[in-house]
Amino acid sequence: MSEPHGAQPPEGTTQRLPVLDEQKTDARETKNGGGPGRSDASDAHEPPPGSGADGGREGRFWSARRVPASVVALLLVGLAGLFLYDIVSVRAGRPGMYWRRELARQLAERPLDDTWVLVGAGVAAVLGLWLLILAATPGLRDVLPMRRTHTEVRAGLHRDAAATALRDRAMEVAGVQSARVRVRRRRADVRATAHFREVDDVKTDLDGVLADAVGGLGLSRPPALSVRVRRPGRKG
Repeated sequence: MSEPHGAQPPEGTTQRLPVLDEQKTDARETKNGGGPGRSDASDAHEPPPGSGADGGREGRFWSARRVPASVVALLLVGLAGLFLYDIVSVRAGRPGMYWRRELARQLAERPLDDTWVLVGAGVAAVLGLWLLILAATPGLRDVLPMRRTHTEVRAGLHRDAAATALRDRAMEVAGVQSARVRVRRRRADVRATAHFREVDDVKTDLDGVLADAVGGLGLSRPPALSVRVRRPGRKG
């Protein structure tokens, strides 16, 4: 006859208590993805890194500078090839190139305050400064960085696309006859024309609608709005 569930054992007897298998417990915890007390529900609702409301400020996209790099590389390769050919010719007992000998003579005879020396130095300085600016600046000014919601994905929005989106939202406001939008890095200039409503009322509605539209673009650094509303000019 079996004892009822939950009944106390007779006094003076020995009862074997259940023992948890530690290996199975560790495997179960590893499968759940955490330590003791951590459930699958907490893992499912934990936001991924970088998915906050701010998303952090992203830097600008860097241009590859393919055209300037190709031009500089071709010039350097060509100049190095000419000098190498001239050195090999001199080593073989043939006279050096005329242009190299003439250039060496001109540099040795002309004073430093000569006009052509100053012009050549100025051109070299401007080219060097241009290359330094290209190397130190990111470029791609037309692409606005967007907030990063995933660590592996980085997106950008073109200025023209942002301007088109803001213009479409501005045209939805009652009383707006036409609108022109120009988006820059730090500011978005909106010029609207109102025809049947009060200018102040139209501007108030535009401020609210465009502020919401700028926030919906998902930009890392939302541009400041500059809204101007006027009446259409008289014809004739």
